[in-house]
Amino acid sequence: MFLRNNQKLPIHHCILFHVYLSTSSSENINKYKLVIMVRKLKYHEQKLLKKVDFISWQADKNLHEVKILKRFRIQKREDYTKYNKLARHIRELARKIKDIDPEHPFRIEQSALLLEKLYMMGLIPTKWDLMLCQKITASSFCKRRLPVIMVRNKMSQTVKMATQLIEQGHVRVGAEVIKDPAFLVTRNLQDFVTWVDTSAIRKHVLEYNDMRDDFELL
Repeated sequence: MFLRNNQKLPIHHCILFHVYLSTSSSENINKYKLVIMVRKLKYHEQKLLKKVDFISWQADKNLHEVKILKRFRIQKREDYTKYNKLARHIRELARKIKDIDPEHPFRIEQSALLLEKLYMMGLIPTKWDLMLCQKITASSFCKRRLPVIMVRNKMSQTVKMATQLIEQGHVRVGAEVIKDPAFLVTRNLQDFVTWVDTSAIRKHVLEYNDMRDDFELL
């Protein structure tokens, strides 16, 4: 923010700004001075601004969320909120298990159950290290969404295109046709993501790979 000499502005809190200082006409140079102005908040101002964070703006807090929504083409913000909540619960549960005596049978049993579950969901790469649970975030769930798996399986070039193909009914997981892009693919099912038999996309792929059955051409 640039102000001329002695110009004043009302402030709510500690405001950091630059004051523009002009030199004499003989010196055609502009100088800048860094100034910090501080005024103690009045009682009613403290009440009004009690829950306002001047350091970390809401837009900054949502920046990471917006990037994730855009990267994985998440259409419903509620899905991201659920992933975030689940990831937080998993990390908290892992911390509680970790606090138990390592030799205690209960810890050994619960650690194995948790790691097995998370591994089969595809959220962790192995099932031998409880510390992997601390790395689970909302993005871990996003990476198990059907459009992302399709890109990974080279069924689509982009997540956006994969989302459109799913909504149009071209994709099935196992024997079930999936039209919801938010469908989470487990590790057991990731190799069974394929095209619907009647899909035009499947026919084009088979023709391109010269694998289409002659019977289908009749």
